[in-house]
Amino acid sequence: MGSSLEAVRAFPAMARKRVGYELYLLEQGFDPSDWKPIPSVGPGVREIRVQAGGAFRVLYVARFAEAVYVLHAFEKRTRKTRQADIQLAKKRLSQVMRLLHPR
Repeated sequence: MGSSLEAVRAFPAMARKRVGYELYLLEQGFDPSDWKPIPSVGPGVREIRVQAGGAFRVLYVARFAEAVYVLHAFEKRTRKTRQADIQLAKKRLSQVMRLLHPR
């Protein structure tokens, strides 16, 4: 969703490779190797955590059979996730919901 693909492409090569593998695992029906739920964004939203010369995060929702929706990807520079990153992921989750369940 949004600029998530461009954000992942801007990650360093090793982080890109690891994120790609973790998303591949998701597509195959497996859990990523390092993840945690992010209920502050919404139900079913999870965070893939990648350590590769820095801390990189991918917020996604995969409870839909047809796709894994990447809501946001970013480099984490502090221990706590910035509120702006949470808000952006929330906004994109609502876009996914409108896309899947139009009125």
